[in-house]
Amino acid sequence: MAQVLMKDLNKKYDEVHAVKDLNLHVRDKEFVVLVGPSGCGKSTTLRMIAGLEEITSGEIVIGDRVVNDLPPKDRDIAMVFQNYALYPHMTVYDNMAFGLRMRKYPKAEIDRRVREAAEILGIQDLLHRKPRQLSGGQRQRVAVGRAIVRHPQVFLFDEPLSNLDAKLRVQMRVELKRLHERLETTAIYVTHDQVEAMTLGDRVVVMRDGWVQQVGEPLELYARPANRFVAGFIGSPAMNFADVTVLEQGGALWIEHPGFRLRVPPDRAARLQPYRGQRVTFGIRPEDLRVATGADPQEYTFEAVVEVVEPLGPEMLLDVRVGPATLPLTMVVRVDPSVRVRVHEAVRLAVDPERMHFFDLRTEAAL
Repeated sequence: MAQVLMKDLNKKYDEVHAVKDLNLHVRDKEFVVLVGPSGCGKSTTLRMIAGLEEITSGEIVIGDRVVNDLPPKDRDIAMVFQNYALYPHMTVYDNMAFGLRMRKYPKAEIDRRVREAAEILGIQDLLHRKPRQLSGGQRQRVAVGRAIVRHPQVFLFDEPLSNLDAKLRVQMRVELKRLHERLETTAIYVTHDQVEAMTLGDRVVVMRDGWVQQVGEPLELYARPANRFVAGFIGSPAMNFADVTVLEQGGALWIEHPGFRLRVPPDRAARLQPYRGQRVTFGIRPEDLRVATGADPQEYTFEAVVEVVEPLGPEMLLDVRVGPATLPLTMVVRVDPSVRVRVHEAVRLAVDPERMHFFDLRTEAAL
């Protein structure tokens, strides 16, 4: 396996600048996920690594070779596509063996590799079937198997699970994670699904409008987002946001909104001092809100009205309205299903002060 290095990578289509000055080092044996909304440049980046898209400027290094001008077949990569890209007239065995046959591998070596990959993926009993006889999950395993037999330096995955139903996607995520740990491969994976990104990636690259917003381990992105976009994109349900005014009173800083007034935790106060009298964006995740008890400090609680109750089994989501009806703010609260609340009921909510986030209103950078 090998490292992948991208230096000042750019891709332009006429007036559209799809990827902008991307710099990323994917380490040997690392599983890196590129995630972001449609049109953010993640698939374009993957296709440039594969050699399927021409680079406008910059450099791509795989292993110790600059591959900018190498055709895909000479880059020693294997790609798994969203639509599986299997040959419908060939058996599973022949689909997996095709690339090796084109490279003139000995028949015995091809057979060994195909059967070894089939055993790893649990599809050894499907080798005689054709793609039309397989389920979506089985076809995906065949597509992965076709990549495995190549023994490439780098695996590239372009939204490989997006055509599967929800239950099968969860199962395949686990299998891909287990497969990566077994093969110790270098892998770059593209998805628009932040849950997929968080569960699969050793590190996650969040992209938006062609720019890399933040690179980090999943829990780092969740706990310390670099900006408002990352904070809102990572986490499900998404973080709650409200524009607030920073005030100083009684030697402490407070944030004020028509629906609430909360004290700024002392460890955050220094960073918000320059914003006294100004507006910032306050963020709090649904799981960092709860129905208040008498033991909760008043300076970290506020009133809300329950509008929707969503029971989900192990948890319950409350959609609440905060503030006056003329200036409504909707928030989502994740609570234990044992909590008893009704629609239109007034509740008092408590904020975890250690989990409060603040962002510059103009730049959206974390404070």
